[in-house]
Amino acid sequence: MTDHPSRTLANFAAGLQAGQIPASVLRRTEDLFLDWAASALAGKGAEPVAIIERFARAMGPSEGMAEVLISRRHTSPLFAAMVNAAASHVVEQDDVHNGSVFHPATVVFPPALAVAQTLGKSGRELLVACVAGYEVGIRVGEYLGRSHYRVFHTTGTAGTLAAAAAVGRLLELTPEQMLHAFGSAGTQSAGLWEFLRDAAHSKQLHTAHASAAGLTAAYLAKDGFTGAQHILEGPQGLAAGTSTDADPARLVDGLGTRWKVAETSFKFHASCRHNHPAADALLKAMQDHRITSADISDVTAHVHQAAIDVLGPVTDPQTVHQAKFSMGTVLGLIATRGRAGLAEFDACLGDATVRDLAGRVRMELDAEVDAAYPARWIGKVTVTTRDGRRIAARVDEPKGDPGNTLSRDELEDKARRLGAYRAGASDAEMRRIIDTVWGMESLAIIGDLLPAAGTMRAAA
Repeated sequence: MTDHPSRTLANFAAGLQAGQIPASVLRRTEDLFLDWAASALAGKGAEPVAIIERFARAMGPSEGMAEVLISRRHTSPLFAAMVNAAASHVVEQDDVHNGSVFHPATVVFPPALAVAQTLGKSGRELLVACVAGYEVGIRVGEYLGRSHYRVFHTTGTAGTLAAAAAVGRLLELTPEQMLHAFGSAGTQSAGLWEFLRDAAHSKQLHTAHASAAGLTAAYLAKDGFTGAQHILEGPQGLAAGTSTDADPARLVDGLGTRWKVAETSFKFHASCRHNHPAADALLKAMQDHRITSADISDVTAHVHQAAIDVLGPVTDPQTVHQAKFSMGTVLGLIATRGRAGLAEFDACLGDATVRDLAGRVRMELDAEVDAAYPARWIGKVTVTTRDGRRIAARVDEPKGDPGNTLSRDELEDKARRLGAYRAGASDAEMRRIIDTVWGMESLAIIGDLLPAAGTMRAAA
């Protein structure tokens, strides 16, 4: 299997059937879909999303079956996928898989939904395709390893293959066609972390591009377009160019028995996931020792190296989105406001108390935390109080991880809050989406998610 893992993955994605997927994995996929749809609605009005939507309006058709969630308009699958992918990655509430450091939802659900709507696929077919996308994309992310993530945004790179797998399954590609789709998707992989230093909009382009590139690769393969046969493991393939620690066994380990969907985490705080373990640990320290922000002299977050690599360049955030990549800002919000949610971030740049505490936060590489990462994201902080105490706290599973997950009630509450943010959807619309998603497997045809644009028909 490891001699040609690209083909093994292609065979798996092309042949995956609903009967092979445990019911618990299908339910988890529905959970993740709701979380994604709400995140996309919360992206309404964000500047980079608005720019990408204007581009899509200018370049794409003004009608079609694929729904753009933030505007309720319809267009081709390509441009709907682009906009929905960009929108769902901007408020930093979409899911994450720890081991691959990869955000699957934002590159799997947008192209899969757009194609399923266009082709009139069933809810079950959509779920199966999304499972295929998750399983492929996460394994590619794990394969590329920690060295890849230091420079490359894995969601942008592995995301092209995740999108190709999901769309390819909906197009019913043969295993050979799926392999060609992977080749074309992999050669388009892109996404660099440099944007963080400038508060640039690139992160939304990463997901928009990955979704569109994977979709394009699948459609081209359906029509006979060929791609590299060893795009992942070849001597001039993706790993050769972007990784020094790639492990081919990661691509096929437990394929079809160990479901990566079930390992995926939900985001509790509205920030980069690298902040979450320390945020939870700080909350624990404050609650256990009954201290307030006024008691805190300084905070040390004990972190893994990737947190330093990604968050370290953000020393003085100039935008709300950049602040979500600032450990100081996140811990400042936790200490002073008790949470790091959407409203708290919107007010953080002008909040002198948050900025003051943020300046007293530092990150320190911790051997235990770094050795456990990325399989486990341990949170450890040391708080020094103004009266000279040193308080240590840790969490072994941040809120939202599989062992400390969100219930469906909590997911519904999160979805409503995301939908209400920037008036992305009314409460009635969110209730409709929630009911639709919880019954997705029984849908005969995937139609519009939002009632203003049409209806979603259930199986008789």
